[in-house]
Parts: sequence; C-alpha cells; structure tokens
Amino acid sequence: MEKKSLVIVESPAKAKTINKILGKNFTVKASVGHIKNLPDKTLGIDIENGFTPEYVLIKGKEKVVSELKSAARAAQDVYLAPDPDREGEAIAWHIASEIKSGKKSIYRVTFNEITKKAVLEAFENPGKINMALVDAQQARRVLDRLVGYSLSPLLWKKVARGLSAGRVQSVALRLVVERENEINAFKSEEYWHITIELEGSAPPVFSAKLLKIGKDKAKLTNEAQAKAVLEALEGCAYVIDNIEKKNKRRAAAPPFITSTLQQEAARKLRFTTKKTMSVAQKLYEGIELGEQGAIGLITYMRTDSVRVANEAQVEAGDFIEKQYGKDYVPKKPNVYKSKGSAQEGHEAVRPTYVTRTPESLKSFLTPDQLKLYTLIWKRFVASQMSPAELEVTSVDIKAGDYIFRASGTVVKFPGYMTLYMESTDDQDEKEEGILPPLTVGEILKLLKITPSQHFTQPPPRYTEASLVKELDAKGIGRPSTYAYILSTIQERKYVEKIENKFKPTELGILVCNLLIEKFPDLMDIGFTAKMEDKLDSIELGKNKWTEVLQDFYVPFDQTLNNVLKEKGKLKPADEPTDETCEKCGSPMVIKWSRYGKFLSCSMYPNCKHAKPLNNDKGGMNGNSVPQQETDEKCPNCGSPMVIKSGRFGRFMACSAYPKCKTAKSFSIGVKCPKDGGDISQKRSKKGRIFYGCCNYPSCDFVTWQKPYPKPCPKCNAPFLLEKQTKDGGFLVCNNKDCGYEEAKVTDSNENV
Repeated sequence: MEKKSLVIVESPAKAKTINKILGKNFTVKASVGHIKNLPDKTLGIDIENGFTPEYVLIKGKEKVVSELKSAARAAQDVYLAPDPDREGEAIAWHIASEIKSGKKSIYRVTFNEITKKAVLEAFENPGKINMALVDAQQARRVLDRLVGYSLSPLLWKKVARGLSAGRVQSVALRLVVERENEINAFKSEEYWHITIELEGSAPPVFSAKLLKIGKDKAKLTNEAQAKAVLEALEGCAYVIDNIEKKNKRRAAAPPFITSTLQQEAARKLRFTTKKTMSVAQKLYEGIELGEQGAIGLITYMRTDSVRVANEAQVEAGDFIEKQYGKDYVPKKPNVYKSKGSAQEGHEAVRPTYVTRTPESLKSFLTPDQLKLYTLIWKRFVASQMSPAELEVTSVDIKAGDYIFRASGTVVKFPGYMTLYMESTDDQDEKEEGILPPLTVGEILKLLKITPSQHFTQPPPRYTEASLVKELDAKGIGRPSTYAYILSTIQERKYVEKIENKFKPTELGILVCNLLIEKFPDLMDIGFTAKMEDKLDSIELGKNKWTEVLQDFYVPFDQTLNNVLKEKGKLKPADEPTDETCEKCGSPMVIKWSRYGKFLSCSMYPNCKHAKPLNNDKGGMNGNSVPQQETDEKCPNCGSPMVIKSGRFGRFMACSAYPKCKTAKSFSIGVKCPKDGGDISQKRSKKGRIFYGCCNYPSCDFVTWQKPYPKPCPKCNAPFLLEKQTKDGGFLVCNNKDCGYEEAKVTDSNENV
C-alpha cells in the first residue's frame, strides 16, 4: 500500500479545508498553533551565549506532538503549511525540530489564499523553511521576553506586585496617556458662527456661513462681536458675488491591508481589533458552504501590501462590467502603492472569488462573519472600479462688507461610490449640501440668520480605529500585533474604555510616567519604530538577529541595574477624608492599590478596616464618581436615595449609609421585555458596561447596547437600542427581525 504524504497546519479548520483540496493521497493534521515557547517561570534565554532561547513544549501539547511524530514516521513526505508569516515560519521550524528523522524529506509550502489553485500550485513548488523569517520572529520574541521579564520586578518593587510591562505595549500606553494630558491641559476658547438661510429664484433653500469681513477672514470670539455683525447686516441686500465650479475625480481607497481592515471594521462595525482578526482568521481558513465543503473566502489577513494578483483584477473587472456596466470599469486596472516596508509577496486582503457575493453566502455565515466579509468584498470591488466624478460648487454671497459662502457637490458619475465609501475619524467633517441653480448678480431672499456660540474642543480620546491608525503611522509594532497590543493594555488595567474611547487609569499613568522617567529610550516612539525596522531587516537577511539584540540589551541592562538600586516606592500619598473608621474611630484615608483607590483606616496595620470608595472623591478605579441625590426615599429609614457607582455598575443606595445599608439596582427608565422588571446599567467582571433586568437571575435579559425609552414605530417593540457613532449615534430596534433604525437626536451639551 502506497504511503500518504503528511501535511501539518496550525488549525483544525484550515486542516479540513486543505484536506478537501488535496484529496486521498494526503493526511492533514493540525498543530493547534505553536507547539513550543519560552518557559513560563524562568527567563529561558542564555544571554552570555548569543541570546540562545530555551524552547520547551507548551503545556498540554505533548499529545499533539506525539501524534504528529507518529504520523510523520508513517508518511512518505512531510509538508509544513502554517501561515505565510514570521509566526507561521517559527511554528514550521519548531515542528520540524520535533519530527525530523533519517533522510525523510520535510518541505515548507506557503499560500496567501486557501483556494484549490493556490494550494495545488504551492504543493507543486515546495520550498524550505525560511530561516530569516524564523530569526525575525525569534528576535521579537526574545526582545520582548528580555524587556517584560526585566521590567516586571522593577514595577513590583516601585509600584505594586503583580504588574507587568511590555516593550511595544508600553509605548502604546504612552500615546493614550499623552493624549489624556493634552485633553487635561486644553483651554477651551469661545468662537461664533453666523449662518444665513437663503432662497433663490428656484428651490431648494440653502445655507451659507460668514467667511470674510472686508478682506479679512471672519473671526468672532464673543457674543458682542456677533451682535455687532447682526446689526450691521440689517437692511443689507444679499447678492451673489462669485460662483466657482470645479470638476474633481475621486479615486477609491485601496483594498484592505491588516491595519486599514482593523480601522474600518472598528468604525463601521464597532469590532475590536481582536474580534476583527478572529473573524477574519475563520474566513481565511475556510467556511462550510453546503455541498461545496469548506472554502477559504478571503486571502491571508496579516499583510501590509495592497498588491492584487492580475487574475483577481481581471475577475473583478468582468464582474463589475456585468453588474454595473462598462463605464464602471477603469480603462487600466487600478494599481495602488504599498508602504516601503511592505512584503510584496503577500496580497491585499480580498475575497478569494469576487463572484461569491455576500448575498450568496448569507445562509452559510454567522452575522459577524457576514458583516466582515461584506466589508472586505465591497472594499475590494470598489477598489477596482472607476473614480467618481464630482462637480464642486462654491458660491460667495455679498452683504455690505460681509462675504458668506455656500458650498455644494453634485455627483456627475458615482463610480466606486455606488458600492462603497470609506469612513473617517474626523468628527468635524461636514457633508456639503445641494445648491439650486444660481447666477452672479442674483439677489437672494434672506429667510433666517442664526448666530451660534461654539467652543474649541480638546483632541478626542483614541478609539480602536484611531489608535491603530496612530500606531501604524508612527511605526509602533506591526499590524499583526495591534490586536494583542490593544488587548494587553486593557487586560493589565492600564487603560479602560469609556464610551468606546481609551482613557488611561491612574495605574496606567503611574506606570507610564515611571517608565518614561527611568527608561526614556525604551519609551521613545522613534526608538521603538527604529527597532521595528531592524526586525524587518532581519527578515530580509540584512542584519543578524543576535547583533540587533546585543545592541539593544547592553544599554538597557545597565539602565535597569541603576534603577533597581534606587530606594523607595512610587505611589501617591494617602488622601485624607472626613470619614471615620467604623471599627476604631480613627480618620479614614484614600489609599491606592493596583486595582484603584479605596478607603482604609489611617491606623493600618493596627486597624485593617477598609472598604470600596464610592463617594465624590473617586470610584473604584480612581475616577470621579459623584453621588447624585434622587427624589426617591429609602423604604427603610426615609432618607434620600443616592446614585452610586460600584464595581459592577450604577446602583441606588441610602444616603444614610453605613447606618442604613438599603440598596437596589438603578433603573434607566426602560422595562424588561421578558418580565416587565426595571432594566439597569451593570458592569461585567472585565469592566465592560451592559444592561440587564433587575430581576436577575430569575430573568436573564441582557444587552450590550443601551436601551432607549422609545417604542419602535415599525413593529411596536417596547424600546430601541442606542448604537454609538462619531456623529452621536443612531437608534435601532431591539427586535432583530425588524431592521428599523433612525438617527439619534442628541442634545447639544450631551458630549461636551
């Protein structure tokens, strides 16, 4: 009986898809990720001997490795087919080190998409393990271990036990902390706009904004100046002074790379980077499509190249012509330029077959898979379409010494915009309106004049999308690491999310400031970016990985030793309060721990009484959480009930606490659709806000979106759900089968 060849991949899902393609002459097994790593409880690096890493089998992988060895012994040939990147190459290398025996051939195969054509071509042209890729992965792994393993004892000594720090994550934390510093230091300035509503000889009515006073740009800084303009405009005629029209061509955005996919999925789908990569991995490895079996639906999702294979461009062009018409296909295929450091061996993230439309796959994909596939599919198809042709019109209206400007855009040919428009992080972006037919010299009718007061706003906190964009722009980490970076700084409690935006915790600020003070090079953004370039150079064979590590470690180790010799801890001083200890009568003080602030007896350790901090001097996380008095009275003692914030969300408690310990859930004014109980805001163990019925556990109703007290006008569901966007958000029906949504009307002061 002829022996079969063995193929080893990382995941069972990928194994299933590839097994279907290769057929009966191959056995496909999965390593289920890495099989080896550095040890958990020791450094695992021989610094004196060229930073030699000590790799050990990951706990629990013994059975997997034993099965792989047995399968390899029985196989004719062995093909290692983990993902086509540094991590995949390292996995292949570790597997090879375990299964190699005798003269048996061990091949390395890579493919950027799991399609029949790509996989068969890879197996027809197998190669060897790329040790430059392995060295680049080893360099990053060893570098991060040296930093993390060295900094943790420092943080334990100087701040609190149990803390840890990472090389790249700490710099990402610095970005969040520095943005918060900018926000705190920002001084708001007043300014005024004057907007007029006008009517021409034909509809529609349109608006214009004050642009110039005389020859100078209009700048109104207070109400008195705005009133002076209104008085000067009384009785003025509004005459069209100038009309300027420009034709513009707007090209589509390039197909996705890892970082732009993460950004757009965060903006459009509200996916975290971690979720985006998890869902994309499944789409890449293969989805069961009924009788067709498991099929890989997208190309490899860890890429920094916007290159598209010629055959994919041809297929897209044919599809676009059939679907939208010949005018929507560019005369020459659109070609996009990647960044200088991009690996052109990879392609952009695209559908493996453009003819597999999202609609055709709807019944096979989960809702999240369908959303992400639709995003990838639309972005790719749009990237292969003709540019949009726009006519941009600017109209200047003269009224005495004042010039107002109105702008409008007419879409002459929609091109790619028919299918897809890229999102933006710019909160101030305004859509231009539609203008009526107008002529120079035409006198317009003033319908309304409106002065409006505004204040300059501080820079916004980072969202998942904007932080990924900043990391990418500054060269901190690589797109394949962004999901891990963002997850890590949250898991370590260095940052928290407030309204989907990153805010540093007091712990995060403390750790960040300490590291900046003691390790300025390590925390320097430019230094970190240069280190990423050096890791890339190892991959290209331009640098030896041990030399790169040596250049980094010698000064780092010297700095570390100097800092460890310094005495004293870095902690905020205890804050006095007006409260007295319930046990011994001594004053209570606000102390600090790695979990945030808390109330403690000032006589500690003689008196160890302590309790959570829920007053106006700070919450459990050190944030300001004022008590809000309500009109409701305590049912037990008659004292006013107040709103407090605790570890698991907001609740109502008696203001006479601790004498009266009455407490109950805080209702947001919406009734549970299951049992009619009050819905309240709660917080999960990981700190994420959600909403659930007050009658839990007898009622299990929960939702991540905040219920809005308005019945659905389409299906009469008892309430809508809030979904946040950069423009304030929108409302959707709680009934998933309904599909109703509407813009949320936001109070002007709501987000101030």
